[in-house]
Amino acid sequence: MTPDDDGRRACHDRLALVLGSASPGRAEILRRARLPFRVVVSDVDEEALGAEHPEATPDELALLLAQAKGRDVAERVAAEGVDVPTLVVGCDSVFELDGVAHGKPYEPEVAIERWREQSGRTGRLHTGQWAGLLTPGENGAGADAETSTCVSADVRFADVDEDTARAYVATGEPLHCAGAFTIDGAGAALVEWVDGDPNAVIGLSVAVLRVQCAELGLRFADLWDTSNLVA
Repeated sequence: MTPDDDGRRACHDRLALVLGSASPGRAEILRRARLPFRVVVSDVDEEALGAEHPEATPDELALLLAQAKGRDVAERVAAEGVDVPTLVVGCDSVFELDGVAHGKPYEPEVAIERWREQSGRTGRLHTGQWAGLLTPGENGAGADAETSTCVSADVRFADVDEDTARAYVATGEPLHCAGAFTIDGAGAALVEWVDGDPNAVIGLSVAVLRVQCAELGLRFADLWDTSNLVA
């Protein structure tokens, strides 16, 4: 493909989208935004990568994880081969409280302890977002162009008592969420306000994705599903 006069790549075929995450929240964001996609989950070991970068700040860690996951998925999709220009998106989130990075708690008691610490306080959610372009006919080694950034938002939690925290953790929702919460489910009742992009707090910023498309020479509108829109 050759760039159009406006600097964007000509997309004569539909631009395909791959989400490199198993997160239902990220998937729902793309569905609401009318962005058809398929999911390919990365094999990146989050804890191992974090251990390799003990000096990383929470926002730097979020970006490192997103880059690693996105590149891993891009390499796998490229190895299969693509028939149309394909945008791969890799994301990961890290919650920061008192300068300390918190990922997914996984275990109920860890999640409950997190809520003891963050109840009635304000923390910061960092979401790293990587986007890479796969072009038909390339060598299959991975993205031939990429861009990444970290989007951060402040989150104010309600003053949650122990019983409520345990009831929330019992839903299972927070166990696989950075910071042991999410704002697109039961946890919305426990968050007083968000200062920043709420989609980024859930895990993927479509506003940033639009900018990333432009940075890669793509037309964001080519991702939209317009099949059911009224003319």
